[in-house]
Amino acid sequence: MRDTGEPAEELTLHKPRTWATGAPAVAHALKYALGQTSPRRTALTLLNINQAGGIDCPGCAWPEEAPGKRHRNEYCENGAKHISDEATTRRVTREFFAEHPVSELAGRSDYWLNQQGRLTEPMVKRPDSDHYEPIGWDEALKLLADELTGLDDPDEALFYTSGRLANEPAFLLQLFARAFGTNNLPDCSNMCHESSGSALNETLGIGKGSVGLEDLHSSDLVFVVGQNPGTNHPRMLSALEETKRRGGRIVAVNPLPEAGLLRFKHPQKARGVIGRGTQIADQFLQIRPGGDLALFQALNLLLLQAEDKAPGTVLDQDFIARHTTGFGLFSDNVRALDWDDVLAATGLRREEIEEVHERVLKARSVIVCWAMGLTQHKHGVPTIREVVNFLLLRGNIGRPGAGVCPVRGHSNVQGDRTMGIWERMPQTFLDALEKEFGFAPPTRHGLDSVDAIRAMRDGRARFFLGVAGNFVRATPDSDVTERALRNCRITAHISTKLNRSHTVCGRTALILPTLGRSDRDVQATGEQFMTVEDSMSDVHTTRGRLAPASPALLSEVAIISRLAHAVLGDRHGIAWRTFEDDYDLVREHIAHVVPGFEDFNRRVREPGGFTLPNPVNELRFPTACGSAVFTANTFTGLTAPPGHLILQTLRSHDQWNTIPYAMDDRYRGIKGARRVVLAHADDLAELGFAEGELVDLVSVWEDGVERRAPGFRTVAYPTPRGSAAAYYPETNVLVPLDSVAERSNTPTSKAVVVRLERR
Repeated sequence: MRDTGEPAEELTLHKPRTWATGAPAVAHALKYALGQTSPRRTALTLLNINQAGGIDCPGCAWPEEAPGKRHRNEYCENGAKHISDEATTRRVTREFFAEHPVSELAGRSDYWLNQQGRLTEPMVKRPDSDHYEPIGWDEALKLLADELTGLDDPDEALFYTSGRLANEPAFLLQLFARAFGTNNLPDCSNMCHESSGSALNETLGIGKGSVGLEDLHSSDLVFVVGQNPGTNHPRMLSALEETKRRGGRIVAVNPLPEAGLLRFKHPQKARGVIGRGTQIADQFLQIRPGGDLALFQALNLLLLQAEDKAPGTVLDQDFIARHTTGFGLFSDNVRALDWDDVLAATGLRREEIEEVHERVLKARSVIVCWAMGLTQHKHGVPTIREVVNFLLLRGNIGRPGAGVCPVRGHSNVQGDRTMGIWERMPQTFLDALEKEFGFAPPTRHGLDSVDAIRAMRDGRARFFLGVAGNFVRATPDSDVTERALRNCRITAHISTKLNRSHTVCGRTALILPTLGRSDRDVQATGEQFMTVEDSMSDVHTTRGRLAPASPALLSEVAIISRLAHAVLGDRHGIAWRTFEDDYDLVREHIAHVVPGFEDFNRRVREPGGFTLPNPVNELRFPTACGSAVFTANTFTGLTAPPGHLILQTLRSHDQWNTIPYAMDDRYRGIKGARRVVLAHADDLAELGFAEGELVDLVSVWEDGVERRAPGFRTVAYPTPRGSAAAYYPETNVLVPLDSVAERSNTPTSKAVVVRLERR
C-alpha cells in the first residue's frame, strides 16, 4: 500500500556521530529497501549493482575497482537506497492523478511526492485544467513536435538534463537539439562542477580530473576539501581507508566536522563491524566558508619561501620550466599576501596552516579532491585555479599518486558533458558532428541553467524539456524559477518518479515516463545496454535486471529518437528510427564523433569497460599556450554584516540530490526534521536566539528583493563563527539567481548572507 502520509516535523537532537558507516548503515539500507520492494527484488538489485555487466548505481559517480577486485556488495548505504527507490513496487497511475489535482500536489513535500512510486504512462495537463490526464505516446510527442516547429527561433527551446542520463540518450539529445538549431543544453553540471571545468580547462586544458583509484590509494598526501564523502559518495571512504593502509596521510578541509572524515567503519570488513574502524583525517581544518582560496595561497607562499631558503630542494624547477607558463605573475601575486587577511578569511590559526605545509614538504605525491564547497562560491573558479598552482609547484600533476580530483555527485554527469551536453562545446566537436551527420551545427553559444531561467522569465524561451532531473528543486531562487517555468507555453519532463517539477507547469505540461537503470530494456533487436562515465573517466556498461515498472514505458533513447523524427523527419538524413531498435548504432556514431571512443562497441563490452585517455597524464596540456598555466588570483574574505550569518546549503545524510529518503540526518544528530538551521551556539546567543526557536531565514542581496524560507528550528552546532548551514532544496529559495560564480555562472549556494527572524 502506498504511504500517503506527510511526515510530521518533530525535531529530536542527539550528539553528532564521530564515525560513519558500519553495521547501522547496512541495517538502514536494508530497512529502506524492504520498505520499497520485495526481498527477491532487493537481492536482485543489490547483487547486481556496480558489478561488471550489472546495473550502474544511479547515485554518485565514484568509480569501482577493476573486475575481480571489487566486492560482491559494491555499494554504499545511499546507493542501496537509491536503487531500491527506483526498484520500488509502488506505482503512480491515472487514478492517482484523477484523485490529486496539480494544485494539491504542489503543496506536498519532496519526500511525499517521491514516495508515491514509479510513473506508469504518459500524462498531460492541458491549459486551464488542474489535473493530469492520460495521453498516448504518439499524441504526446506530436504536441511537443508541433510546439517546437511553431517556435519563431530554435533558441526559444531549452533541453535540460541531469547526470542520471546515460551516454547514448545524452548523445542523441544533443544531436537532436543541434540538428533542430540550438545549443541550449543546460544541465545539472551548471549548478555544481561548472567552476571545476572552467578552472581546469583554463589551467590544464581539460575539464576533468587526472587521477584514478590506484593514484588515490598510493598517494602520500590527499586533501579532501569542501566535501562530505560519508553522505554524498560513501564508497570514497573505502578508497581513503586504502590510502591510510598504504601509509598515506589525509587532510580534511571543511566548515563542518563530518563523521566520515573523522572515522570510517567499513561495513564489509571485520574491523569495521566489531573494531574501531579507521581514522581518516590526520588533520582537520575547520575553515570558514569561502576561505579555501586564501588557504591555498598561504600554502603556496610557504612553499615559495621554503624554496628561497633552500634553492632547488622544494619546488620542481624542471617541471615548472618545461611544462608551465605564468610562474612569475603567480609568484609576485602570492608574495604580496597579507597573513592577517589569510587568517581572517580562513578562521584558522597560522600554526595549523604551517602544520599542513610540513606535511606537504614530506609528501612525494599529492592529490587534491574537492566538491561543492569550492565550486559554489563567487570566487570558485579562482579557488580551483589556486589549487592547480599548488600542485604545479612540486610537479604533482601527470604522475602516479598525484593530481586533481573533482568528485562528481551524479552518476553520469561527466559522461553527459563528454557526449556533448554543454551549451559551449568546442568547435572541434561541432566539426566532428558535421562530418558525421552532414549538417552544420549552430555555433552561437547556448544557455546554461541560470541563463535558461532568465530566458524563460523574460519570455525569450517558451519550450522546456527536462530529461532525468528535477529542475525546479535543483536550481536557485525557487520563486523566480517557478514563475519562469510557468511562463512557458509547454513544459515536459522525461522521468521515472514524481517530483516537484511536475507540479510547476507551463500552459501545457507533459509527464513522459521512462525506464530506469534497474529496468530491462528490450527493443526490436533484443535486450539493450547503455554506458556511463564515472568521475575518473572509466566508461562501462549498465544493464537493467528487473521487469519494467509498466508496459507503457519507453526508454530515453526511444523517446528522444521518436521526438526527433517527429520534428525533423528525414532532414539531414539522420536515421532516427533505427536508434531505438539497436543502441549499437548510436555507439557507432559516438565512436566517430567523440575522441577516445574509437571501437566503442567492442571495447565497452570488455569486463569493466575502458578508461578514456587524459593528455595531462602524458604531460600534454591542450591549453591555448600548450602548457599548464600558473594564474594570479585574488580573494575577498567572506563576512556577513552585523546581525547576519553566511549560510551554506547542504544535503542531509538520508538524501540523494533533491530527494530526501527520510527526515533524519543521523550523522549530524538530527532526527525527524529537515527545516533546521545549524549555527554556532555563541552566534545564536549573540543574535538573541535559544536552541530550538522557530525562525524564518531571510537572505540579503544587492537587488533588495526579500527571499524568505519560513519555519526553521535553530540548532546549536560546531560551525565556524559567523556561518550557518541548512538543507537544500528547502533553502534554494534563498539563493539569488544573479549571485553566481565568476566565469562559470554557478549559483553561490555555499555563500548566502542571511538573517534570522523570530516567528
